[in-house]
Amino acid sequence: IITIALLYWDFEQGRASSREVAVIAILGTIAAVARIPFAALPGVQPTTFIVIISGFVFGCRAGFMIGSTAALVSNFFLGQGPWLPWQMFAWGLAGVSAGVVNITFSHTGSKGLALFCFLWGYLFGWIMNFWSWLAFVHPLTWKTFVAYGVASFWFDTFHALANAVFYLCLGPSFMKILKRFRRKLEVFTIDTDVTGP
Repeated sequence: IITIALLYWDFEQGRASSREVAVIAILGTIAAVARIPFAALPGVQPTTFIVIISGFVFGCRAGFMIGSTAALVSNFFLGQGPWLPWQMFAWGLAGVSAGVVNITFSHTGSKGLALFCFLWGYLFGWIMNFWSWLAFVHPLTWKTFVAYGVASFWFDTFHALANAVFYLCLGPSFMKILKRFRRKLEVFTIDTDVTGP
């Protein structure tokens, strides 16, 4: 919770334009709403894929804000609870890591991003498993943690496969749309800096 609060505070202190805030709000809402129709399917939802592509295109800070917003908004429909901060952190971290991948490996191809989306199905599951393990399991040992992870393996696998399928089917087109918005945002920012007071 402290980490999330600090990151939101840092965003508030930043010089984000109104259009940048609007883009983050829109993508966060899209990622949240996209989760709802898939709620009945174990592990299958496009939220992780949307957050990763958004973070890859718009950067680490935007990726975190979009991911954490998606968790917060979608849980108004699916149910709030003590798991919310962990979901916000996990999806936010997915967005941040995608931004890091773009900085470090800017020429990552479709196969690389599909693999990245796939791996995040397991990473997200492990983060949420850690919370559940802390909250509900006794005793807290490596054996019980591993057992908890094994129990969620198929759920996490469905999540990972869904992420990869969503990317392979929709990723390139979705990324083109977001890059077009980013270019317009950059032009808007430059024009404001030049003509502003």
